[in-house]
Amino acid sequence: MNEPPRFNQYQPRALEIIDTTLRDGQQTSLLHDHHKYFFTRADKEEITRALIIYGVKFIELFAPLVSPQERDDWKALRAVRDSLITQKGYTFLLAHVRCHPRDVESAIDGGADGLNFYIGTSPESRAYNHGNDLDTIVKKAATLFEEVRRNYPHLILRFSGEDAFRTREDELFHVYDAVAPYVDRFGTPDTVGIATPPSVARRVRVLRERYPQVELEGHFHDDRGFSLINSLEAVKNDMRYINTTLLGIAERSGITSMTALLFNLYIDREFDKLEGYHLRGSYPINVLAADKLRMLVPPREPVSLTNRTHTAGVHQNAVLNDASVYEAHPLDLFGVSETEILLGPLSGWNIIHYFLKEIRYFEIDEATAKEIAVVFKERVYKLAPDISPEQVLIDIAEKEFGLARLNLPQAAPPIVQRLDSSNGAKPTMANGIQLKRTTEAA
Repeated sequence: MNEPPRFNQYQPRALEIIDTTLRDGQQTSLLHDHHKYFFTRADKEEITRALIIYGVKFIELFAPLVSPQERDDWKALRAVRDSLITQKGYTFLLAHVRCHPRDVESAIDGGADGLNFYIGTSPESRAYNHGNDLDTIVKKAATLFEEVRRNYPHLILRFSGEDAFRTREDELFHVYDAVAPYVDRFGTPDTVGIATPPSVARRVRVLRERYPQVELEGHFHDDRGFSLINSLEAVKNDMRYINTTLLGIAERSGITSMTALLFNLYIDREFDKLEGYHLRGSYPINVLAADKLRMLVPPREPVSLTNRTHTAGVHQNAVLNDASVYEAHPLDLFGVSETEILLGPLSGWNIIHYFLKEIRYFEIDEATAKEIAVVFKERVYKLAPDISPEQVLIDIAEKEFGLARLNLPQAAPPIVQRLDSSNGAKPTMANGIQLKRTTEAA
């Protein structure tokens, strides 16, 4: 292959996301939970396009030999990438490969810009996975890397000792020393999610000292709920490359969420790490990923409407006056431009007054709103599954209190993504109140 040395011409940013939604993300059990099982080619094309427009420059895919479908999808995703070069510059497609010539051959034939090699180095991997001892790993990896680097000098090469955080440092060094002359990056995968921030800081430090000319890449699983904080610790210690997925989906509990990482770096004022990323596209790209999974953006994702949704009466009243009382973070900058207030048994009279007067245009005073609130709070606990709190409140106002509406044009209710038995993940009318923010954070 006579490909131009694009990576040699690329000036890496302070933080480079290597997004693996279309590799590790496809290993999420959520696809099975919602009876989908895999991303279709159309899904992959849409996700690839969205990632590139968002500003991601490195996208990891399975090796083409994983399946005929993956092989054929490589061509389609290269076409998506190529169609955006003029608009967004070049994006590197990386193949996740074993230290095996067949994996390498399939990736090169598929048009990969780089090879993300891995092999298990922990005692558990050596004993129960591939069965090779460290010397065998060293011999296999060094021979293969030397050959690939000689024959394909333009390729980006990464090597990861899988399960690196259960691999002793001296054993990891034994393997990494052998391939250091050939690689662009060393991975530090926390494959089973045992790492802690102090262990991440130490691992980054010792690798940086031993291999000053090799970039480092982090891949942190969330088995202990530490994937995000471990990634932040790695970035704090000058690790340039971090693996993420949309919504943090991946094997088992997942890995670091792309938008959660960038959101937290913004909060921590690490603005140099945000260069080139379209932050206002964060919530839309999360909604896109959730839609592909037939679910809503999960509550644990910081960049979500959930982070601007309020159900308690005290919260709702305060947010009506000023959202900053219960919304401390500039989610406007990440595409969450609305606050949602949900009607329910915890709603106070003030939000009921606001909803009936300002949203539904009823002629109502505060005293009547307080009376309606008493009835609503009792009635809402007896809701049938197909009746919304909004409809119950309107029925109480009209049929029991005889309230009339002002003769004003009504705006269409907001459209939100919801899950219900009849519509799946299709948008339906909201049962709450959405407050559009007219001003945005500076």
